[in-house]
Amino acid sequence: MYDDQLPVFTHDGVPLDVAGVQVPAGTIEQSETPAAAVVREVLEETGLAVRIAHALGVERYDVWPSKPEVHERHFFPLAPLENVPVRWSAGEDSPSDGGVAQRWTCRWIPLEQAHVLCAGFGARIGAISAHDAYR
Repeated sequence: MYDDQLPVFTHDGVPLDVAGVQVPAGTIEQSETPAAAVVREVLEETGLAVRIAHALGVERYDVWPSKPEVHERHFFPLAPLENVPVRWSAGEDSPSDGGVAQRWTCRWIPLEQAHVLCAGFGARIGAISAHDAYR
């Protein structure tokens, strides 16, 4: 069921046109590999224990105008370590930024529907996946 699927989430109580459809992501901590960071971030943000199937690739992109920064993103297809529902609730009761508790709805979507992702992630996943398919 999870072949060519992405775990995604939408924020509860925040309009879709504000927060969009997101993939679990975060900062790589000091002395942490990108793969270890992905596994940790997915667990923290979705409650889902996963393994990495393989590396898809790395993309760098300018996030202007939201921030004057260039981000490096590592892309990995994931597989859950246990059976999970198609849709589930998750969130952070005590966000690391000190903000208010947040809840979101998680679900799996087919990779070919990645165009719905915010911040251009869908286009980047599509480009990396297409390149990976021709190797």
